[in-house]
Amino acid sequence: MLWRKGFTLVELVVVIMILGILAGIAAPKFLGTSADATDNSLKQSLSIIRNAIEMYAAYNGGDLPPSDDADTFKTALSEYLRGEFPKCPVGNTNADIAFGSTDTPADSEGWRFNTDSGAFFPNTTETDSAGTAYNTY
Repeated sequence: MLWRKGFTLVELVVVIMILGILAGIAAPKFLGTSADATDNSLKQSLSIIRNAIEMYAAYNGGDLPPSDDADTFKTALSEYLRGEFPKCPVGNTNADIAFGSTDTPADSEGWRFNTDSGAFFPNTTETDSAGTAYNTY
């Protein structure tokens, strides 16, 4: 009997089916970690910036950081931050800080600082994996 090297079509189909089943089981677990990482990154960034704003207010008689423009705001908080000012991981991640007297997100800037209340949040209408609006963190 002549033996040929290689696999039969049936063997290849069985292996491909097994790999497909394993991928179907593993893929949802790996795909969900990206959203969780974004959520955690945003929460950590917000915590860092809010702490810096609170420290600024504590050292400056309760005054909020100046909101003339993003550079002035970042410079005022730089003394209370370790490293650089964090980028917003959601919404327009290349944008800077929007200032105004409302909490209405516009999807136009990375961060939003309410000049009246001192609230600081991501300026986006996007939601996390649980459907919670990012700007409510």
